[in-house]
Amino acid sequence: MTNADPPCPSAIMKFSLIAALVVVLAIGCESGSLVKRDIPAEIETLTKYFQDAIETVKSHELISQAQGYLEEGKTQITPLTDKIQEHAEKIQEQMKPFVSDIEKQVRPMADNLQAQFMPLVDKMQAQFKPLADDLQAQMEQLFQTVVDQTKALLPPQ
Repeated sequence: MTNADPPCPSAIMKFSLIAALVVVLAIGCESGSLVKRDIPAEIETLTKYFQDAIETVKSHELISQAQGYLEEGKTQITPLTDKIQEHAEKIQEQMKPFVSDIEKQVRPMADNLQAQFMPLVDKMQAQFKPLADDLQAQMEQLFQTVVDQTKALLPPQ
């Protein structure tokens, strides 16, 4: 058993039984004392302790079982993912000539479209440049007017 393995359920049960026996003996030894004990409450506490111990053992078993299922699933899926990867690479290799042919057909059309649009873009840019420059000059003049008027409203220093 390695350090990472959970304790054996039978070992936990044996330990729990020994612990319960010690508790019962301790209760029995003290039962002769003058203090009146609440035996049903102590039995209920012991019952709850054992139920908790059993649940702990069951949860360890469930965790181990779940880890086993995960490992089993992983071993089953690994060959499948390898096959999928192989098929994907084959499809990619088969598609290369097709994609290359499409690119060869589309490239002249894209170059032609760019050649037609570039003069239009240049013409539009030439027409908008003076308008943009004029707008910028007007905005600067408006800003300067606002600054001047704001300064005029301020009290002299």
